[in-house]
Amino acid sequence: MIVIMKVNAPQKAIDRVQQEIEKLSYTPHLVEGATRTVIGVLGKKPLRGMQHLQSLPEVSDVLEISTPYKLASREWQPKDTIVNVGPARIGGDTVTIIAGPCSIESYEQIKIVGEAVKASGGHLLRGGAFKPRTSPYAFQGLGVEGLKMISQVGKEVGLPTVVEVTDTDVLEVTAEYTDMLQIGTRNMQNFTLLKAAARTKMPILLKRGMSATIKETILAAEYILNEGNKQVVLCERGIRTFVDHTRNTLDVSAIPAFHRLSHLPVIVDPSHAAGKRHKVLPLALAGVAAGAQGVMVEVHPNPEVALSDGPQQLVPEDFQDLVERVRIVAKAVGKGIE
Repeated sequence: MIVIMKVNAPQKAIDRVQQEIEKLSYTPHLVEGATRTVIGVLGKKPLRGMQHLQSLPEVSDVLEISTPYKLASREWQPKDTIVNVGPARIGGDTVTIIAGPCSIESYEQIKIVGEAVKASGGHLLRGGAFKPRTSPYAFQGLGVEGLKMISQVGKEVGLPTVVEVTDTDVLEVTAEYTDMLQIGTRNMQNFTLLKAAARTKMPILLKRGMSATIKETILAAEYILNEGNKQVVLCERGIRTFVDHTRNTLDVSAIPAFHRLSHLPVIVDPSHAAGKRHKVLPLALAGVAAGAQGVMVEVHPNPEVALSDGPQQLVPEDFQDLVERVRIVAKAVGKGIE
């Protein structure tokens, strides 16, 4: 339920509505606009006894929210959310470029990639330090040493960083060395991790689960928002289907679906969807054409010797070409790359 205050309602009236909501053992959440304030009403029990709020003099309307997710819905907040990660901006009418290696393998490797991402116009540097691999024998990442490397390179090249956090045991140290936390596809419904990550108050990049519906993805984001962290970015990274010509199937239709239902920014990860580098560019362009507000791709100086996901990683030259082409498509759909 949301309580819509009248235009330029005084703070005293807003406080009174919040007090009335708390008297009924519910939690008020404020969404402040330029001229109007909306107060959301949240609680674990069915909402009852709210009718009298309509009669308060500074209340314009009281509306039920029909979706199971409240804080993430457009009914709650019609205006798009903008997430800031250092100088980088995700959301609105811009397209943000996030790039870096699948796994951080050495300081030299991440430095080469970091410089290439910066030179090509990228906005954030990504890299994996703790790797949740399907096989226990696959490279699991450099751990804390990898975190230190990407943190150092990010500062040296002037890019904020995003790193995946794999479980609550490494949350604190991951948060110490990065600017944005990524929740991967395998952890999208790890609700303990979602809540703990939210409490860091850091920006969070939430990847759609490989078999998750749109509703389930937004509800996962709701766990983060419900902890008071409004800095959430959704990522479409491909879902598991019956096809075998790609690693996953990029669900381009999910992008406008997310935008219609939620105010959270949406980016696309064509690298994990494609699984092969020659398909990364066309999928990236398709995502931007469908409304994605960011593109995240994997870049490696020598993909043929990469310790993880080599076939889907771009070389720096191909990454530069991708950025230039994304810029053209972004302009065609009314967006830009800052």
